[in-house]
Amino acid sequence: MTASAGVSITAQRVAAYRLGFARAPAPFGDPEAEERLARDVAGVGDFDRSERMERYLRARTAFFDRVVVGALERGVTQVVVVGAGYDGRALRYAKPGVRWFEVDHPATHADKRARLERLGLEAGHVAFVAADLTRPGLGAALTEHGCATQTPSLMLCEGVAVYLEEAVIASVARELGSVAAAGSAFAISGSPVADPELRRRFEARVAAIGEPARSSTTAAELNPLLEAAGWHATQLPQEAADAGFVVARRGYAPSATPTFITT
Repeated sequence: MTASAGVSITAQRVAAYRLGFARAPAPFGDPEAEERLARDVAGVGDFDRSERMERYLRARTAFFDRVVVGALERGVTQVVVVGAGYDGRALRYAKPGVRWFEVDHPATHADKRARLERLGLEAGHVAFVAADLTRPGLGAALTEHGCATQTPSLMLCEGVAVYLEEAVIASVARELGSVAAAGSAFAISGSPVADPELRRRFEARVAAIGEPARSSTTAAELNPLLEAAGWHATQLPQEAADAGFVVARRGYAPSATPTFITT
């Protein structure tokens, strides 16, 4: 998601990459519905694929899939997806009694909803929350759309932080914390540990399509931002931390382990 007025090109490309990935299984949901949406999105045009990006997205998708499935299997009934783009987990992992809140720019929402309607895909369990992450009001927008502040939630911010300045990341963490009950979890991806040349290439690629990177915050740098907002980072395998992944909890001591995650 970006602050631009257009539909996110990077979100379209992530959907295209994911078509080739094996996904975490679950005893609920409609994987075919998500794949139909992804195929529809992937048809927007060709692009030069990066083998390195594909490997990274495969690992990131698998990690966030496991976080979602683990949380839903343990009874979480609210999932908030910040910068949702064309993410189809609300379809793939749809579960009776679970409400999803997808936060993004109105233009991306409009395009996604039009595709869902045209494809005949049911999304009545999804609330589409329009928000500009660079401005205050995310917490209020979520509650206006029915997010229950007394119910533990899973909150996801996958592939978004790199497009936000650190001050905005901190603001998003505070806004989500304002509506997060004790026991809520926040999974976020920062920049993977990489050499400056690789990072420069990535920044050049996204800048070329008009969606420039605005931060290179790693997992180690995200942790204090989340702690300051009242989120307590959990211990993850070193491989996950090196990839830039963080999972934090609300209302638990820093030593608490993320029991909803499978490895």
